[in-house]
Amino acid sequence: MRLRNLIPILVTTIFTVNHAFGQETNDLMKPYSAPKTLTVDQVDEYHGTKVSDPFRWLEDTESEQTAAWVADQNKATFSYLESIPERAAIRERLTELWNYERYGLPDKFGDNYFFTYNDGLQNQNVLYVSKSLDAADRRVLLDPNLLAADGTVALTDWQVSPDGKHLAYSLASAGSDWNTWKIRDVESGKDLTDQIEWVKFSSASWTAGGEGFFYSRYDEPKADQQYSGINYFQKLYYHRINTEQSKDQLIYQRADQKEWGFGGQVSDDGQLLVISVWRGTEDRNLIYVAPLNNGQVDQLTEQAFAVVGEFESSYQYLGNDKIVEDGKPLQRLYFLTDNEAATRRIISLDVDLQSQKVITSQPSPIIAAREQTIESATLLGDEFFINYLIDATSQIERFDMQGTSLGTIDLPASGTVTGFSTKRDHAETFYSFTNYITPPTIFRLGLVDQQTQLWREPSVSFDVDDYATEKTFYVSADGTKIPIILSFKKGLKRTGDVPTILYAYGGFNISVTPRYSPANLVWMEMGGLYAVPNLRGGGEYGRQWHEAGMFDKKQNVFDDFIAAAEFLIKENYTKPSKLAISGRSNGGLLVGATMTQRPELFGAALPAVGVMDMLRFQKFTIGWAWTSEYGSSDNAEQFPALYAYSPYHRLKEGMSYPATMVTTADHDDRVVPGHSFKFAARLQQAHGGDAPVLIRIETSAGHGAGTSTTKLIDQTADMYAFLVDNLKMR
Repeated sequence: MRLRNLIPILVTTIFTVNHAFGQETNDLMKPYSAPKTLTVDQVDEYHGTKVSDPFRWLEDTESEQTAAWVADQNKATFSYLESIPERAAIRERLTELWNYERYGLPDKFGDNYFFTYNDGLQNQNVLYVSKSLDAADRRVLLDPNLLAADGTVALTDWQVSPDGKHLAYSLASAGSDWNTWKIRDVESGKDLTDQIEWVKFSSASWTAGGEGFFYSRYDEPKADQQYSGINYFQKLYYHRINTEQSKDQLIYQRADQKEWGFGGQVSDDGQLLVISVWRGTEDRNLIYVAPLNNGQVDQLTEQAFAVVGEFESSYQYLGNDKIVEDGKPLQRLYFLTDNEAATRRIISLDVDLQSQKVITSQPSPIIAAREQTIESATLLGDEFFINYLIDATSQIERFDMQGTSLGTIDLPASGTVTGFSTKRDHAETFYSFTNYITPPTIFRLGLVDQQTQLWREPSVSFDVDDYATEKTFYVSADGTKIPIILSFKKGLKRTGDVPTILYAYGGFNISVTPRYSPANLVWMEMGGLYAVPNLRGGGEYGRQWHEAGMFDKKQNVFDDFIAAAEFLIKENYTKPSKLAISGRSNGGLLVGATMTQRPELFGAALPAVGVMDMLRFQKFTIGWAWTSEYGSSDNAEQFPALYAYSPYHRLKEGMSYPATMVTTADHDDRVVPGHSFKFAARLQQAHGGDAPVLIRIETSAGHGAGTSTTKLIDQTADMYAFLVDNLKMR
């Protein structure tokens, strides 16, 4: 999702300078015949409404019958894609632009710096350890590329003990959300015997002395339900190094709350365990704390007490200080919260660990809410570093402990900043800057002298100055103003026929901010426009913006996306036959809903790993958690809205739909592939037009995280080849 920089000329037989992809070819689209899919007589009744589900059998993704269907679909899809002559040259150029050095943000533990690095085309990033920042003495600490010949084992998380002696790291195979945690001795580079299984949606947090760490896991699933079985009853554990997982101490569980999940975080001073309790994907949580007493965890279950006891707001723990009030020792906890602040603010709460009480009846405000949303915040030394979103781009501002502004940090341009995530008592921190035309550039900031230095700037094979990115606004159906960022190669003219990818997400309070990708750069190089609107449902403008795209207001999100397409057409950038829509996961739902509501508005659709059956999503893996965003078909009041836009159910027999390539993966246990299987089968059956409708099913891959570089390049090449053919690009 990030990357780039300079430019050799692409193969001239495919791409000519400046105007190549603004012209239509005389070639017809490649012939494609979709395989026939068996239907079944399955009808369900929801609150008096009968609903057919003729492709229900495709939900059984492990059956031999489904496997045969997948093989037939992939055979037809790849036969079609291989017939597109531009495909090989697109893949070649993608490979060239992907081949550049990529560094992760460094952090120091003990005497060593730790950071990830990719020399360009390595399938997975490699974790390094080094005595100095110049990296001359760096050595490989963990190379996941050695764990699988096809690059499908990914390093998904890593946490170093405070003394820098041990590395806890998690691995995921074939893109699954299931993680296995192991421990490596940093000095020797060898693993201990520890192995922790059945971890999902959890990091690890070490105790101060490095004796062990907290993590959360689920019970072991049945063998035939690893990738589709529902995930309930997460539990928080403590693991001591050099022990078996069966000996791990259960710290917190709620047998009466199957939907609760737990994240345990040790305070930087090592004195507190802060437990964040989440429930589904709603942006509200509880906070429990317990004293660690210099790493002693035996009595934690009895000593944990609620600091925030109701699911009424979101609270992100930032740090703590010991204070004395009326001769009594207390802990002052700092939080980023949207409590009484839709765009978030910084507050403190004073707690008495001995009496297990919150002393302050109301949160004490430190940094008040502004019009701009706080995207993230960290507490380093005695300063808060606040990342404000200014119309979906970052502004970093520093504040003292009383909330007085100390000024902003100069950034290279308008874009996205991440980082500032070191321990509070460290002397330095690192942050990264990127946007749609700038690869991630990493800076070091001294927390004592406040001096900023460039640490790593990628060298890539294109000239950044040849490209531009612009922010503008358009108006949605109900008059709401929506920001949109347009990125393109300079010299692009509004001819009304510019090949365009319109990408968005619009949900779960997630902000879509500018990030570099070599894939997007290749599209711009090909003469294409890359457009990203910030739809309601996201987090760009705070809680109200998010809630305007939830539950029965979800149609606002689709209307915003449709209005973006109409804006691009009205402003003479493109036209329907040259416009493709793209989105992943919740964004795949967005594409599916939009193309079924306004099929005539688009030339192509690329729904990826999408939630396509809005009546049954809650029955698989973590899908139940999304009912806090979408609602549930089990609820009579929420059912009508879900049924009204569910992509799988809105398909109409004989309707002409845009050229569509559905994409999913066989090991996606986040949005199970049955969603895409059923949608593609029904779309192929209903489609009354000549444009191809196909599904590309990746093997040994999941929802997206940890996907190998090779697979990313192959997937993108196929996507762009499909667009070249169906948007009639030369």
